[in-house]
Amino acid sequence: MKAAIWTAYGPPEVLKSGELPKPVPLVNEVLIKTVAATVTAGDCELRRFDIANWIWLPVRLFMGIFKPRIKVLGQEFSGRVEAVGEKVSKFKTGDRVLATAMKMGGYAEYVCIKESGAISLIPDTISFEQAATIPTGGINALHFVRTSKVSTDDQVLIIGAGGSIGTYAIQLCKLRGANVTAMDSGDKLSMLSDIGADHTINYLKTNLRDLHEDYDVIIDIVGSAYGLCMDLLRPAGRLMIGNPTLTSMIKAIWSPKKTGQKAFFSLADYTQEGFDAILQLLVDEEIEVVMDRSYALDDIVTAHQYVEAGEKKGNVIVKIE
Repeated sequence: MKAAIWTAYGPPEVLKSGELPKPVPLVNEVLIKTVAATVTAGDCELRRFDIANWIWLPVRLFMGIFKPRIKVLGQEFSGRVEAVGEKVSKFKTGDRVLATAMKMGGYAEYVCIKESGAISLIPDTISFEQAATIPTGGINALHFVRTSKVSTDDQVLIIGAGGSIGTYAIQLCKLRGANVTAMDSGDKLSMLSDIGADHTINYLKTNLRDLHEDYDVIIDIVGSAYGLCMDLLRPAGRLMIGNPTLTSMIKAIWSPKKTGQKAFFSLADYTQEGFDAILQLLVDEEIEVVMDRSYALDDIVTAHQYVEAGEKKGNVIVKIE
């Protein structure tokens, strides 16, 4: 099968087009013929192995000490079920599915995933491209909004709002009746307003030290300075740290806070309930998927270069089929 093979840790050019054996599903696995995948900032971080210090060693052991043991990147993808193992009962050949997996595999024509894994059916009205964005952007945004308990009339600041997670988070906060300020680079501000942001901030011109507003909730997707974020919170305000460092995690647990303030850094669970919640909102057209660009699998290096440059608005798609 055709694949973008991950040959080493490093720049986008370490991804090479090539051929790998077509996988065969085990008795409890589903074989998916991939139609679409995405390129996320997380994919780029993993490719060059720019990993937070608190998880660096376990992730390196899992991925490979000297070079990647996992041959194909792509953590979220969608496609059609090509075959199922003899013990699989939830899925059948021809089903349209979305999935995510720790072992990656999205940048290839075929990938196997356990029936019990993070895999879900796609409604007929949702495209493969839309569905492929849900595991990273949709599920993490849902987790951040739920954990920080965004509610009616909350003043919410989303830092790094222009990517896959942020564009979902803006819309989910608006559905809860919040007033949303979205912070990102200037070329993304118009798009952020279009999907519901009440206010926008160009971080290249205005940084956190320049802000004087108080917020009920801050969703910090990019990992900004913990102290600056806490200073912007009202009493009883909540900080959701989306990209925690060891230092920010320790501070979130032990640092003194104003009365009632809370800081969270928990990871999202990729559950059937979460997939279904985002899918239903898309079916009902209560939210939309922000699509930036699409690339062919042969152009995966260019796609990674674009995402790594920080220019991505919402989601970047890789078309496999």
